[in-house]
Amino acid sequence: MDEDGLVIGIAAVFAGTTVLFGVLGFVYQPLLLLFAAIFGLATYLLWYHASGRLGERIRRTAGTARERNRRRANAASRGPGDFEGFGPGRRAAGSGRRRRAGDGWERRADGRGATAGRQWERRDPNEPTRAEAYRTLGLDADADQAAVKAAYRERVKAVHPDTDDGDEEQFKRVNRAYERLKE
Repeated sequence: MDEDGLVIGIAAVFAGTTVLFGVLGFVYQPLLLLFAAIFGLATYLLWYHASGRLGERIRRTAGTARERNRRRANAASRGPGDFEGFGPGRRAAGSGRRRRAGDGWERRADGRGATAGRQWERRDPNEPTRAEAYRTLGLDADADQAAVKAAYRERVKAVHPDTDDGDEEQFKRVNRAYERLKE
């Protein structure tokens, strides 16, 4: 029997128990109505799960919570040079700054300026800076794309987890470095 059929079967048993306790509660002991209510609630939750509505609601709630957290994080992590009173994405005159290696802020890839939206965005902490990516692949900062690709292939073969001396964490680090430099 598949999972949904099993849940529906259990819900049917609970529904029958709810009816039984409800009738006995009215006829013999009103305290049994409390048990009928508990079994009724369990029946409803089992049906809600078996119908797929519980999963949909959880996904919808998680999605809205994720979106709310993303908005909160964006509001909390204003870029460098964003000051109170200038509005989101606006900068005081002369407040533009260059990204220092490792400070966690980057210029937007789309190149939009301060008037079109925030120009600086918080960098993913797992994503290496360009300097870190070059160091991970053992390259100089002036290496061209062909050298990056060749160094990546060489390093990936050396640290692949399926090899004898492979390291999964180092493999992930090399992949992130290559992703960073191929942009």
